[in-house]
Amino acid sequence: MSIRNLGGFQLLELVVFDQMVRLQREPPPDTRILIVKITESDLKKQKKWPLSDKSLSLVLQKLQQAKAKVIGLDMYRDIPHPPGYESLLKELQKPNIITIKKLGSSDSEGVSPISGIPEERVGFNDILIDPDGIVRRNLMYAYEGTKKYYSFSLRLSQKYLATRDISLKITPNALELGETSFTPISANAGEYRNIDNLGYQILISYHSSDQVAETISFTDILNGNFDPSLVKDKIVLIGTTAPSLKDLFFTPYSAGESDSRAMSGVMLHAQLVSQILGATLDRKPLFWFWSEWVEGTWIWLWALIGGLIAWRYRNPLNILFFAVFALLALFTTYFSLFTQAGWIPLLSPGLALIVTSTSIIIYRQLYSNFYDILTGLPNQILFIKYLKTEIDRIRPSKNLRFAVLFLDIDCFKIVNENFGHHIGDELLVNFTQRLKNCGDNQRMIARVGGDEFAILLENIADTKEVITWVDWLQKEMTFTFGTSGQEIFTTISVGIALSKTECIYKPEDVLRDAHTAMYRAKDLGKSRHEVFSKGMHIEVVKRFQLEVDLRRALEFQEQKQEFYLEYQPIVSMRNNAIIGFEALVRWQHPSHGFIPTSDFIPIAEDTGLIVPLGKWILQEACCQLSVWKTLFPVDPPLTMSINLSGQQLKQPDLIEFIEKTLNFTGLEGENIKLEITESVAMKDVETTIDILLKLRSLGIRLSIDDFGTGYSSLSYLHRFPANTLKVDKSFINNMAETEEDIAIVQTIIMLGHTLGMEVVAEGVETIAQQEKLQALGCEYGQGYFFSQPLDSKSAMLLLDAQFHN
Repeated sequence: MSIRNLGGFQLLELVVFDQMVRLQREPPPDTRILIVKITESDLKKQKKWPLSDKSLSLVLQKLQQAKAKVIGLDMYRDIPHPPGYESLLKELQKPNIITIKKLGSSDSEGVSPISGIPEERVGFNDILIDPDGIVRRNLMYAYEGTKKYYSFSLRLSQKYLATRDISLKITPNALELGETSFTPISANAGEYRNIDNLGYQILISYHSSDQVAETISFTDILNGNFDPSLVKDKIVLIGTTAPSLKDLFFTPYSAGESDSRAMSGVMLHAQLVSQILGATLDRKPLFWFWSEWVEGTWIWLWALIGGLIAWRYRNPLNILFFAVFALLALFTTYFSLFTQAGWIPLLSPGLALIVTSTSIIIYRQLYSNFYDILTGLPNQILFIKYLKTEIDRIRPSKNLRFAVLFLDIDCFKIVNENFGHHIGDELLVNFTQRLKNCGDNQRMIARVGGDEFAILLENIADTKEVITWVDWLQKEMTFTFGTSGQEIFTTISVGIALSKTECIYKPEDVLRDAHTAMYRAKDLGKSRHEVFSKGMHIEVVKRFQLEVDLRRALEFQEQKQEFYLEYQPIVSMRNNAIIGFEALVRWQHPSHGFIPTSDFIPIAEDTGLIVPLGKWILQEACCQLSVWKTLFPVDPPLTMSINLSGQQLKQPDLIEFIEKTLNFTGLEGENIKLEITESVAMKDVETTIDILLKLRSLGIRLSIDDFGTGYSSLSYLHRFPANTLKVDKSFINNMAETEEDIAIVQTIIMLGHTLGMEVVAEGVETIAQQEKLQALGCEYGQGYFFSQPLDSKSAMLLLDAQFHN
């Protein structure tokens, strides 16, 4: 708006105005006007310029004889050009002839009309030229005190209309010809900014680029070579069109013309006369303009449209499409109104649309850099900046302290996987609102991850104050979230990092420490809080390094063989005979030595590395069993029990991979027994049953491991196509201490038999346990009482001793 009001768009808007003039359909020539043009050919025949008074008087006589209604002489004749001066004066005295004069200005002198011609038959010939050299305005009337000046075109039109009883009336606000009011344009009319609007000016509605009226040459009139009907009752304008006389003006059509860029003065006057007659007699519209406040509202409207487009749509292609569509709508509106003589702003609203939409896009980009779009909370980047400010604030003081809390919604991943991301988003929004209600203006809350939030507590007194507030927060954030008929119970785990006066902090390190403490809280059972200690960071670094080493070991397993298998026998309780083995993976680290499975298997589960590791275990165990099967062909054949993780169950190529492994090693499905834990089986019962049925179709035997430690539902248990239940070793170890554990083991054995399953007891370590299990009817056992896990050579020696003896 400011640029527009200062005239910054005026030149461009005038260029657009010219283009709109050229785009309009041109009507046929105005039949009320005839132009007698003085061409280069006429000048050659007359052999002089200015033309002689005699030639000019003869032409006027011919036109009078043909009964021209009004004759306009667009030539200065302030001095005689003999011969024939008296004859010319006589013709000019006739009442239907209008001549011209030039008013002049401070930059140029005026030109007086021929003496003796009444003032009412003289019009000024001054043409208004815009700063870019184009004629777009018609100065119809001017005055200086009581002295009045009429333009050449107005005098001609006035004389023509007087024969139809249409008179001219001048009011302070308009010129009126009959019922038509010619309202003068203001200094800021349309897209003009601060133009000279002295007198009565109107914007020119051009009739045509070059065919405003019929034309005839000066020589043809002089020689009488014309049809009198061509002249009768018309306004006849006499003027030069010869380029050598340089009576030429640039018009809106000039930029579109390739051969002729200018319009002669007589043609321009014909345009002006045609506009006045068209508005008065044909009711053709004159150019109209909006008021300043309407134009301002129009520009703001398109700015609003641009803002709405950028705010509503995020995809750049959608924004581009609708922005282009809006600009086309703006142009269509502009052109439609222009054809009805309305000149409204185009560039300023178009630019307002583009600038506003671009500003919104930039704002949203900047906002998204520092704020979370879903919850409206500050993101991690802004939280780090704010935390750095807080660290700098307390550094000089030993009494000021702060704490950073790291919150995680327990089981949020399960909500997303089971109910969909839209429910997860609703939960996050609801959670955020509740979290804001628990905080205050002195506590900064940020969303730093998917379901992870951080809170900065400032000006704390001691650790006890923080713990008390966190206890209260956990109670407040433990709530039931309901949506779409589904209720979801939420709790949070919180990690706490406290500032210490003797330490130099980096904000990233403080947030990392709180994050580490939060994970410690989750490992210890969720829905609790933990305060960060240095030992936690050491554990995290160790775990991270272990993950890196685990990836490296898997990648180079074929070359370095860091992983290997041990085999623990599974024996018959009846005669202690080996009926199979359980394959157990081991890791011999090149630097740290033997790594317990309790250290690296959870990492493999969390990172998904259990999938490639599980494939290697399956292939290696099957290859080993294939060797033993060849060396010790017994009936029933030896079996190999292999653990199957929950991650492996989700792999779409699991069945295909197992089938290929069996074909490669030459084993039958009945040689393999896949073990899944009770907790894994119950995570997604229907999917698990479907996969297990496909495995059974290959003849593979299935076992439910660690039975009794999870949360099995008996309504599902009988549907699992399992062959074996494995009693968890925790129950076996406690049989000698409590009758309750004996009862549990007995119940599990009876349940397995009732469902048609064999039962294997894990962790058998004493003869008393074996005898008790035999008495309870348990078929098979596994544990250190029979044998510890063995490498392949030791296991083969054990087999060799059993079968050959």
